[in-house]
Amino acid sequence: MKYRNIEKAVFISRPNRFIAEVMINGERETVHVKNTGRCRELLREGVTVYLERSDNPARKTKYDLVAVEKLRDGLHPLLVNMDSQIPNSATEEWLKSGKLFSEQAVIRRECTYGASRFDFRIEENGKASFLEVKGVTLENNGIALFPDAPTERGVKHINELIRAAGEGYGAYLLFVIQMKEIKEFRPNDVMHRAFGDALRAAQKAGVNILAYDCIVEPESIVIDNPIIVRTEL
Repeated sequence: MKYRNIEKAVFISRPNRFIAEVMINGERETVHVKNTGRCRELLREGVTVYLERSDNPARKTKYDLVAVEKLRDGLHPLLVNMDSQIPNSATEEWLKSGKLFSEQAVIRRECTYGASRFDFRIEENGKASFLEVKGVTLENNGIALFPDAPTERGVKHINELIRAAGEGYGAYLLFVIQMKEIKEFRPNDVMHRAFGDALRAAQKAGVNILAYDCIVEPESIVIDNPIIVRTEL
């Protein structure tokens, strides 16, 4: 997936979860943050961020903040895409390239099942599968973690995937890790134990738990390599 009109800036502050203050071209600018999560480990004063300039003159903010160079002790900065809307688009591109199912599979987005709406429904050889996508931006010493805040919605999605697997559907949960240099993925039990417990239950119930890292550039993100998933406590 590619962005247009990317520009570099310096992060100053985040007054609330929707906006940030940055310095760009020598001027202070209020920009929209395309991630309502906490992201405190990413958005630190003075870090380099990347903005997508909007073509819409009616917008209140001229830019969207989409990526950041994460500072790490003793290591080079790690480029992290923090756009919470892009993992689904990147996943659709990845699915259509035949990476998980065949290129002939029929892929539909935003499909209802039970009390949930899954990100994708895939039909292939007479079998339907549901796939839910979770974008991951939290990393600690090469370990990707999800969630970065409690998510009852995420637990609900997992429980619906367990139900779908029990009814004979294919069931997939894909963690799109929006960065490189990741050794493994783990549920963030410290942040939300119920999510980790649900994930472990899903594994036992036959839900396919997948994690992939991404090739991230300021102007693009592409799903790349599988990452080891570890769910044990």
